[in-house]
Amino acid sequence: MANKIVGRPTPKIEGEAKVTGKAVYTVDVALPGMLWGKVLRSPIPYGRIKRIDVSRALQVPGVKTLITGKTLQA
Repeated sequence: MANKIVGRPTPKIEGEAKVTGKAVYTVDVALPGMLWGKVLRSPIPYGRIKRIDVSRALQVPGVKTLITGKTLQA
């Protein structure tokens, strides 16, 4: 009979790196020129957004661009 594979436990080889803090996650990586994004959601679950004024946000140092629903409708 062939080696039984189904039903055998799979060893967690990444376990030691995770518990010792040596594991590298996506959020730990910073590349030159890399941009970060942030999603801002409405605190009102079924609210309708009538307008968004992004002028002040664009003046914040480090902000490269903003994406709104209006931007994506082009």
